[in-house]
Amino acid sequence: MKTPLRSLWAMALLTLALLILGLGGCATQSPLLERATGPSADALLRQAEQQDPSQAAATRFRAADILAREGKDTQAMEVLANLDDGKLPPQQRVQWALLLSRLALDNQDDSRVLQATALLEDGLDLSLDQANTLLERRGLALGNVGEPLASLEALLAVQSSTDDDTLNDAIWRQLSRLDTAGRGELAKDANSLTRGWLSLLELQRQSNGDISRFFDQLETWRSENPRHPAARRLPEDLVTLGELRGTRVERMAILLPSDGPLAEVAKQIRQGIESRHAIAEREGDQPPDLIYLDTYQADLESLYAQAVMNGAQVVLGPLSKEKVSELESRQQLPLPTLALNYGTASRSQASNLFQYGLSVEDEAEVIARGAARDGHRLAAALVPDNDWGQRVGEAFKQAFEEQNGEVAVLLHYNPKEPVNHTVARLLRRSGDVDMLFLLALPSYARQVPPNLDYHDAREMPIYATSQSYEGRPQPRIDQDLNDIRFVDIPWLIPDAAAGGADALPFGDSYQELSEDKDPGLLKLNAMGVDAFELGRRLPQLQALPGNVMSGATGRLGIGDNGRIERDLPWAQFADGVPQLPR
Repeated sequence: MKTPLRSLWAMALLTLALLILGLGGCATQSPLLERATGPSADALLRQAEQQDPSQAAATRFRAADILAREGKDTQAMEVLANLDDGKLPPQQRVQWALLLSRLALDNQDDSRVLQATALLEDGLDLSLDQANTLLERRGLALGNVGEPLASLEALLAVQSSTDDDTLNDAIWRQLSRLDTAGRGELAKDANSLTRGWLSLLELQRQSNGDISRFFDQLETWRSENPRHPAARRLPEDLVTLGELRGTRVERMAILLPSDGPLAEVAKQIRQGIESRHAIAEREGDQPPDLIYLDTYQADLESLYAQAVMNGAQVVLGPLSKEKVSELESRQQLPLPTLALNYGTASRSQASNLFQYGLSVEDEAEVIARGAARDGHRLAAALVPDNDWGQRVGEAFKQAFEEQNGEVAVLLHYNPKEPVNHTVARLLRRSGDVDMLFLLALPSYARQVPPNLDYHDAREMPIYATSQSYEGRPQPRIDQDLNDIRFVDIPWLIPDAAAGGADALPFGDSYQELSEDKDPGLLKLNAMGVDAFELGRRLPQLQALPGNVMSGATGRLGIGDNGRIERDLPWAQFADGVPQLPR
């Protein structure tokens, strides 16, 4: 029987393929051929169990490589992350780092990207391409875990080496997240590339949301930086921003009560709004006209009707939780609205409702992420035995678990019970915890470190919310808070947040409002300043959800379901005074 011509061609092609695969010789056998004729990944992993550590590491790497080629990324990453890469020969270890970092980045596993790229610090002999690849992946992962400065240092080093403008979007995203101290640190000994990026960022910041003004000045920047990667290709966020020209908010309705239980809170927020508005006018920024509408004993329908009739484009308020909850249940609001509180629904139905407030739950989430970045994995938490403590404790627990941490004990204390009893009870249940999350007022918080010291546990790191600090330096009575790390709004910790009051966001308003002001009231003033700035930028924030504003109450951006997320600066008590963490 004759062999069909098609079959002959197939056999010839197969023979040719096998010859080509074998051209490299025995020493460099193709992984594809090896996989077709050699042991499976499972067989190699079983074999590694019987080998000495060096052989086992190499065998496990071969198994992971096979799994990756088969598209089994999760299994491959697990093998790569758990093998002892220190036992691999140097060049195979580089291949291990390249493979693990690629798979981890593709699968959004930032901790494993960082694990793999830590090899950059070991002084191995890398090609320029290998070094840049690993450094770029490290920079992207650092940005994802909330380390914008370290991310930028890595990404800018790669761009300096390669002039690759495809990095522009990632670089701009992290630049937008830098606080004042981070910008100052990046500026130290900066090369022309970094100086160009920083000057572009400053241009955007100084425009105060005026898009036309920014793009008018952008042409001057381009002429001064003609070879800069951003001059060749603007970051996508700025391209999108350009499409919003002509959307300036010219009239803003502000819904606040003149009477009732929230009247004093509303008064302080209004002071912040009016201070920032007046300064913007003096600076020639053309801020929006303000239309104040009294929400006391008024219904939402009539308030929105008045706002529309007066030509408002954006609404700030309402302030009461009840009214915000009512807005959450609606499908659509007559105008884009930045509420000055949070509603009670798990998710808002209204697509054009945004919610902003000074939530302690925000602080708990920031602390959980920061503690995890510091390497903590097993926490104890001490919170009051009330609804407030329940909410904040659960917020910390959930956020810490999202960072692959575990809360071993969440103790709800009675504020009237002696602190030494509470601390003793906590330590009996804590086991091998490596940190303490603390939610307490200053008078209680000051007693916790001495009692830990009494029980030989003073070395336990303490992370606290802003409630542990009264808001003004008191070195004599705050000595017992030494070493506690905490977060607060920039306006209350100017030295730690910005290197001094002169560098604070909206510093002119701070100077105007802070003199002899109770810290609690100053927080509300700061909220008013930021509410005004968020309101005038609302079209931009809607179009660019990843955009971040450096504000008086933190770095602010739109998060899930329209909630404004706050990233807060850190401070650490030293000599009884909040300072930049060591």
